[in-house]
Parts: sequence; structure tokens; C-alpha cells
Amino acid sequence: CSSDLLACLPGWTQTGDRIEKTFRFADYHATMAFVNAVASVAHGEDHHPDLAVQYDRCTVAWSTHSAEGVTLNDCICAAKVEALAA
Repeated sequence: CSSDLLACLPGWTQTGDRIEKTFRFADYHATMAFVNAVASVAHGEDHHPDLAVQYDRCTVAWSTHSAEGVTLNDCICAAKVEALAA
């Protein structure tokens, strides 16, 4: 994911070999609804992020292990997750 593409993803940061963002919610129910929506996107893309789920937030991290880093596909998936949260 180039820095130009990453700039189009508000709040996403690149840390090492992945891009990530923490999304915040009002409560656990809203967090879990988001997690399930992310799972649906991941299934459709056949590309699965690392998720860290807490009561009122979820951190989503994308990377491509076979490429040992971030690819265009990771940025596309991040954009789809961003659209879910909008």
C-alpha cells in the first residue's frame, strides 16, 4: 500500500508489515455488529484481517503474509471496512 493510498484511508496507520485502525463504538453490541460485518467482507474477499475485539472498540489489521507486508489488496479491504464504519 503506497503512502498515497494510505493517505486516502483516514485514521489508518502502517506499523511494520501491516496497516491498522481502531474503531470505537457505543457498546459491546455495536462492536460485535461491526466485527460480523468485517467478517462478511473478509469472507467475500477471501482475505482475513487480524481483529482485536474489546467492549467498545475493535482494531482491524490487514497484511498479506505471503507477500510479507502490505499489498494493494490490503488497502482495498481497509477501504471496504472504512465504508462499513461510515
